[in-house]
Amino acid sequence: MPATRTLPGVLKGVRILSLALNLPGPGALMRCKQMGATCVKLEPPAPRALPPGTSGDPMGQYNKPAYAQLSAGVKIITADLKSEAGQKALHRELARTDVLLTSYRPSATEKLGLGWTALHKRYPALSHVAIVGAPGPRAEEPGHDLTYLADNGLVTGLDLPATLYADMGGALLATEAVLSAVLRQRASAKARGVHVEVALSEAAAWLALPRHWGLTVPAGAVGGAHAGYRVYPCKDGRVAVAALEPHFAASLCAAAGVAAPDMRAMLTPAVRDAIAAFLLTRTRRQLDALAVAKDIPLHTMA
Repeated sequence: MPATRTLPGVLKGVRILSLALNLPGPGALMRCKQMGATCVKLEPPAPRALPPGTSGDPMGQYNKPAYAQLSAGVKIITADLKSEAGQKALHRELARTDVLLTSYRPSATEKLGLGWTALHKRYPALSHVAIVGAPGPRAEEPGHDLTYLADNGLVTGLDLPATLYADMGGALLATEAVLSAVLRQRASAKARGVHVEVALSEAAAWLALPRHWGLTVPAGAVGGAHAGYRVYPCKDGRVAVAALEPHFAASLCAAAGVAAPDMRAMLTPAVRDAIAAFLLTRTRRQLDALAVAKDIPLHTMA
C-alpha cells in the first residue's frame, strides 16, 4: 500500500482527543498523527461476549488490519462514558486537550455532557470538531457512506462503490477542520476554541461536483464520451486510457493508426471503435511498453 503524504510536524505540540469510532474519525486522527499531533483515542469497552482484549471500536472487531493502521501511534484509553469513572477519565483528558474529535449525533453528544455551550464554558481554549452524517437539522437522521453517495448521484448501478468515498472524504474534511481550528487558536490572543461541524453528506456532495457539472456522466468528456479517456479491453485484460489532452490523444491515435484531426473527432463513435479494435490486439505487456515509448498515460489491469 502506498504511503500517504502529509505535512510532517505541522501539528506538533497539538493534543487531540478522539471519541470517534469506525472510519471517518479514526481516519482524520491518523492524518493528524502523521502531521505530528499527539493523538489520544477513548474507546468504549467491548461487549462482554467478545474475547478479552477486543477493541470497543467496531472496526477493531471486523477488520483488525484496518484498525491497526488507523490506530498506529495513537494512545488508546478504554472508558465507559455513561459511567462516573468514564466521565472522570474523559474530563482528565479534556483538561489537557487542544481539539476534541467526535462522531455522535448531536443528541448523543448532549447526553454525554459535551454540548458546545457547556464544553466551551468549561474549557474555553478547547476546539471541537464534530463529524455528523448530515448538516444542521438533518444531523439526527440515520445514514451511512452508501446513502450519502446515493443521495448525491454517485451510485450509478447495483454494484457497490469501489471504496468508502464519503467516509474517507469526511476524514479529510475533518482533518482540514482540525487544521483550521488550530490556526484560529494560534491567531487569537485569547486562544479561544471553536466548534466545527463536518457532515459526511457534504463530503459526498463535494466529491460529486464533477458529476453535477456533467464531466463524469456518460456523455461527459471524462465520463466515457472521449475516446482517449475510457477503460477498454485488451488481449489479456483491461487498460485504463487517460489520453485527454490533445498531445496525448494525438500520440494514442498515431499508435493506433487512427486519424483524429481535432478534439471533436475524439468524441465520435468511429474513433472510439477504432482505438478499441487496436487495443484488443495488444497484450498488457505490449501496452505498458507503448506507454513508455510514446508517452501515453495508460494503466493496464488484469
